Amino acid sequence: MSFRISSEPLDPTALARTLADARAGACVTFEGWVRNRNEGQPVLSLEYEAYALLADKEGARILTEAREKFDLLGAVCVHRVGHLQLGELAVWVGVTAEHRGAAFDACRYLIDETKARVPIWKKEHYASGVTAWINCATRGDFADAGR
Repeated sequence: MSFRISSEPLDPTALARTLADARAGACVTFEGWVRNRNEGQPVLSLEYEAYALLADKEGARILTEAREKFDLLGAVCVHRVGHLQLGELAVWVGVTAEHRGAAFDACRYLIDETKARVPIWKKEHYASGVTAWINCATRGDFADAGR
């Protein structure tokens, strides 16, 4: 099980291969892409920044919680940092379990908790030329941390 922040583009096929396990009856993945709109505004691109040391620590804590809550065989969560263009992969989560219910539930838990608690900020570049920083973490120790 691993969580990491990456400045390099993500390869979903390679990431999924790290979860291969003959005991697994299910693999559920989630891909979060940069989209062209947010809250009604056209978006041209995004920049992600993270407090990497604390992000890795909180990400590992979330994986430990998932392991305790669900009967998992493997789990991986990787979040990009840097300047991303429309359609690029910003976050990838993959989970394996013996049964699909645990895999689906754990995958949703991992992405939801990552978005809510890991100290990652994104800067949205709007078509209007305006930019705005958004703290993605809304709960946990880092929700009020400044960029």
